[in-house]
Amino acid sequence: MTTSPATVAIDRYRADHEELSRRLAGEAPWLRDLRQQAWAVFQDSGFPTATRGNERWKYTPVGALARTEFGYPFAGPGERIEAERLHHLDPWGPGWTTLFFMDGQFAPHLSFSHITEPGVTVSTLAEAMTREPALVQSHLGRLVDLTLDGFHALNTAFLTDGAVIHIPAGLDVASPIHCAFIASGAAAARSAAVYPRVLAVLGEGARATLVESYIGLAGASCFTDAIVEVSLDRGAKLDHYRLLMESAGSYHVGMTRVRQSAGSSYNATSFARGAALGRHDLHVALDGEGASCDLRGLYVTSGRQHIDHHIDVDHLQPNTRSTQYFKGILAGSSHAVFSGRVLVARGAQKSEAHQTDRNLLLSEGCEIDSKPSLEIYADDVQCTHGATAGSVADEELFYMRARGLDLETATRTLVRGFASEITDAITLAPLRAYLEAWITGSIPELHQGATV
Repeated sequence: MTTSPATVAIDRYRADHEELSRRLAGEAPWLRDLRQQAWAVFQDSGFPTATRGNERWKYTPVGALARTEFGYPFAGPGERIEAERLHHLDPWGPGWTTLFFMDGQFAPHLSFSHITEPGVTVSTLAEAMTREPALVQSHLGRLVDLTLDGFHALNTAFLTDGAVIHIPAGLDVASPIHCAFIASGAAAARSAAVYPRVLAVLGEGARATLVESYIGLAGASCFTDAIVEVSLDRGAKLDHYRLLMESAGSYHVGMTRVRQSAGSSYNATSFARGAALGRHDLHVALDGEGASCDLRGLYVTSGRQHIDHHIDVDHLQPNTRSTQYFKGILAGSSHAVFSGRVLVARGAQKSEAHQTDRNLLLSEGCEIDSKPSLEIYADDVQCTHGATAGSVADEELFYMRARGLDLETATRTLVRGFASEITDAITLAPLRAYLEAWITGSIPELHQGATV
């Protein structure tokens, strides 16, 4: 009897889960039960490789990921990475509080805190389980549907450590909080599967800024299965930046779940570049009157890369507002997906929702699947959606070349201008400068595959 590659991969996850459970024999019973429940769900569901009848994963090819054998990095990265090696790869500011995780494990020698506000928790999950066990137990896993797909269940089955952020009521944290997840590419961590987890809980009226980054060092090839849970109490505000910049041979599937109370505000901006397959599922529940979210993103693809954004916003209460504004720059034979859904529930009157997805196609071989959609069960609402895709306009190129610019320079200028609408809105100066340099550095590679 021949064993399929998919079966071999599942067997590796099973063996690693058994070994992890053995090593964590002394953990809290509720956390152990949660992990065991998640493993049972994953064994039953597996990865969402079947596309027929599965609209959520119809355009995301996970077959190669499911067939590849990734192992849990019990041994860690195998080498000590110093901060100087990361400063030009990962965004950072001198006043930022940063938690670094290297190949899934906390790196204390790279991490530092500038938190001065009393009562604020920015720590690893292991530390938070000691300092605030009741908080962790009451929030961790509460926003995650383990049965939605195998990725949610697998992350939770291997849940061991991560970042916990707790901002008590009324506090405005000045220092941006940065959770950096680094794939080292070290020999001991090649073909590693890592399971980042972030829990952010903001009390009534609390304010904070969160930067979440995924960076692959040269040669790093891994599978990242990440989950972020955000709970915002009444009047709380979180500015959230997410960067996907893993290596070209990596697979990345990330899920963000947000629940907002009355009057809270969630502003999220994402940037995606790199990874053979990158997907981010963002689900925001506006579960309090007056709650609002502003979701923006920029994705850049080249070669045969695949980048996928799956956005769900549920308007569950009256007078809630949401905006989705995403832009894509595609070249080569790459593929991008934008699936934006807005649900306006019965009784959620006077809700306002707007969706826009715009794409710049630099070659004939690239492809975009854009699916903004509205599902409305209330009659007093303002909702719009739209999507566009096109190449660099000939008249714009002609205008710029008539003023002395060559074709390459003109194209670069137009690409930068297309992206600037997203980057100009970034309020963190170090992050804005980092991303502007990143986009400028990407243009030559994009231009090589352009047909304009």
